[in-house]
This record gives sequence, structure tokens and C-alpha cells, in this order.
Amino acid sequence: MLDTKFILSNLDLVRQAIAGKRADGPHTDLEAFVACDEKRRAAQTENDRLANEKKQLSKAIGPLMGKLKGAQGADKEKLEQEVEAKKREVQALDEQIEKQAQRWAAADAKLDEMRSWIPNVYHESVPEGAGPEDNPVVREWNGGRHFKADGYKPKYQYELGKDLNILDTERGAKVAGSGWYFLCGDGARMERALISWFLDTHRKNGYRELLPPFFVTEKTLYGSGQLPKFGDQMYYAPADELYAIPTAEVPVTALHRDEVLNEADLPRNFCAYSACFRREAGAAGADTRGILRVHQFNKVELLKYTTPETSWEEHEKLTADAEGLLKKLGLKYRIINLCQGDLGFSAAKTYDIEIWAPVTGKWLETSSCSNFTDYQARRSNLRYKPADGGKPRFVHTLNGSGLALPRLQATLWETYQQPDGSIEIPEVLRPYMDGQSRIDPPQA
Repeated sequence: MLDTKFILSNLDLVRQAIAGKRADGPHTDLEAFVACDEKRRAAQTENDRLANEKKQLSKAIGPLMGKLKGAQGADKEKLEQEVEAKKREVQALDEQIEKQAQRWAAADAKLDEMRSWIPNVYHESVPEGAGPEDNPVVREWNGGRHFKADGYKPKYQYELGKDLNILDTERGAKVAGSGWYFLCGDGARMERALISWFLDTHRKNGYRELLPPFFVTEKTLYGSGQLPKFGDQMYYAPADELYAIPTAEVPVTALHRDEVLNEADLPRNFCAYSACFRREAGAAGADTRGILRVHQFNKVELLKYTTPETSWEEHEKLTADAEGLLKKLGLKYRIINLCQGDLGFSAAKTYDIEIWAPVTGKWLETSSCSNFTDYQARRSNLRYKPADGGKPRFVHTLNGSGLALPRLQATLWETYQQPDGSIEIPEVLRPYMDGQSRIDPPQA
């Protein structure tokens, strides 16, 4: 989340992010935020004044108690009355201090609640724009594999999946409902091959492999920014008070929550495989055939903890590590810089990597590489100790898919299909599939 002082000092910048990210609502009313902060500061000031008054009264009681020891008769009675009167004043001040402390705490809690709904602000390099149509292309690669459909009618990903018996959406729907599916035979093997190859490649590139929990607590989701805003998009197990993760970003961000790392250990680079679960699988009728929009999918996530000074350089490196996989797969892809109206809630800047599905005829997102600056770190209390011995500072967190499935697999099917109905297996995956070079149609 954003720091309170930052919000108050940059109201126009924050207001721009709230409007651009469509986060308007009662929790993000900045006038109410300013008024609440004024209440907090007033309560704090009054609390300090009362505490000082109590301190002075308490000091005055001490000398009176000293005099009382040697006093007799009417003098003693008068001193006792003075002491009791001051004690009553101290007690009254204690009650007032408690009330102000409660007001202070209530205002603090309200500010924290409002901050949890306020999105991250834009980096200066994020372009203006209202939606996906305004996202500029940063670069594009036409791929080493050039799809040609000369002399035959190419098939869609869902047709290939059915004809090759590697995808079964009908039985997936029977078992779990719409938006669920089975990968079968060589389809399942290719999925496993992709995941293993991704992880091995990232490990060689300096990422530490993790296998995280697939269910997490509310606090964990709050730390990465999914809660409270996106609670209705997640699967929840009320008996255990746990949520199914929408991405491995969530548990890996929380790995060092409430810890202070050393600057010498940064950046820390992680890669993690997980299944991902999302209730919202897309609008009705939009890309619902096949496996382009589903409730459960596999993904390998890349995540970095960095210093503020290196985070933008590391953002470019992370993006390059993700796109390097697509080059080796020979797929056509492009990288776009998300505009203000298309940028995610917690991100300061995001590159989307989109692959071209030649038969579907669409660009499909397979990775979003984001720099969250210190937004998630503040929510997760994730800090580092500077090498110069200064006060602990919040790290910057970055993540991106490296890569997400199954859109990638669907695009591979369409791109590598052959006139005889088979699918050629990309060379980089063959060692993970016992040297197999093709997925052939089942024998009649």
C-alpha cells in the first residue's frame, strides 16, 4: 500500500491512479481520507497535551506527599484533601487520555482500511490511455516457426485437442463444471515438459526454485494486494479459512514477510510452479471453446526482491527472461507497455507478453511482468537493511509469468500443426518427452 504521508503529499497523483485503475468508491474518497487524517492528528495532539498535563500533575503530587509525612492536625487534613483532589484530576485525565487513544486508534484503523483500497501510482513511463486499445507495442518478434496453411485447412486449438485426443473439455465439465478440463496423453505430457523446461531454464538463469502452498491465508493475500479488492474472484475454503491461490506470486511474495533482509542478499530471484485458481474465467461466450479461458491453469512464476535503486533494471531483466522462452519455442510474440487504464491495481508498471495464435487469429497474453515498487512490501512488512547501516527500507517486488499455460500450449498446437493432422513437438521440449518429435492422430 501507499504510505500515508505520500498520499497526503501527492493527492493529484493518487487521484489519477484511482480514476485510471477504476478504483473509485467510498474507500478511496481522498477528501474523506484527508478528513480522517485530520481527526487522527487532532486526537494525537490532544492525547499528547493531556499526557503532558497528567505528567505535571503527577509531579505536583510527589512534593505534597513529602509534606504530608510530617504534617499534623488541620495542616495534615488540608494536605490530604489536596492530594486526593489531584489524584482525582489524574484519574479524570486518564479517562480522557483513553478516549483520545481510542479515537486515535479508530482513525488509524480507518486510514489503514482506506489505504488497502487505494491502488499503486503510475511510474512516469506508463503511457496514458483508457484500455487495451491504447497499449503501445514495445517490440515484436516474428518467431522462428512460420505457420503456413498451404494446401490444407488449419484447425483451431480446440479441434486439435479433440482430434488428437489430448484435450477433453466435455468430461472436464462433467466432473467440475464449465471452464474445467482434462489434458490427456501427449497433451498432459507436453504440459509437464513445458513446466520442467521452464523451471530448469530459470534455475540456470539464477532463480531459486520453490514449490509453494496452493492455499494461503487472508493475510497472505492482503500482502500481495489481492484482498480486499478481489475477494469475489477467488475460491475460498471457509472451514479452514484458506483461499486457493490465483498465482504463485501470492505465497512467494509472502515468503519473507515480516523479515528484514540484508542488502548484500538482494536481488533475490525466485521461480515457482503452481496451479492457479480463478473463479472469473472470462465473459460468457468469449473464448470459451477449448482452453483459452479456464478456472484452473498451470503457471511458472518469476519473482524478485530488489532495492529501489535496481528495481527498474531488474524489471527489464525479468521481462527478457520470460520472452527468451518464447524465442526458443519459435513463437511469434510482442511486448506491450500497459497504459494507465489497463494497468493492474498493485502495479506501477507492467509489460504484457502476448503470443500470436495463428488460427484463432488473436494475440493471447502469456505473461505480465510487473514492478510493484514498495507497494506489496509495505503490506507485507518486507524490508532490507542497507549496507551503509541506515534504517531498514522496504524492498521493491517484481514478478511475471515465466510462462503461463494453457494459452501457450494452445498456441503451440495451432502453430506447429501439420497437414496430416499431427503436431510437431518443438525441439527444446523433445528431451523432456523421451525424444518424441510428433503428436500423431490416434489410430483408427
